[in-house]
Amino acid sequence: MWPDLPFEFNVMGTPVSSQSELSAPRQEWKARVANAALAALPEGAWSFDETRLSVTLFYFPQAPMIGDVDNIIKLTLDAMIPSVYLDDSLIDRVVVQRFGPDANAAFANPSNKLVEALGSEGPILYIRVDAVPGEPSF
Repeated sequence: MWPDLPFEFNVMGTPVSSQSELSAPRQEWKARVANAALAALPEGAWSFDETRLSVTLFYFPQAPMIGDVDNIIKLTLDAMIPSVYLDDSLIDRVVVQRFGPDANAAFANPSNKLVEALGSEGPILYIRVDAVPGEPSF
């Protein structure tokens, strides 16, 4: 059984850039994402192996983010292999946005996981995996 789509989860902490010179923080971030994904998956779920996917990443920092938002994508996507999907070549679309700590993010129809991220005390990354070509409805 594959997980129902959309599949959503949150990762506490500050994403690490794929360009970080230190290997340990990169590996720690990937482990944090992988563990959060595994915890959110239903028991016995299989990884997607053919479904074309879209991934949405919304980062809610507690302080202004230093660095480029695009640098957080690669490690995060790679960390979901093989628990969510077998190969990141299945991803046809990535939507990524950083919301400043003082931003009043408003969504028309937020899911429970997104509401959880919006109410977080610490930095958090909201991740949503959905089928393509469906547009996310927030």
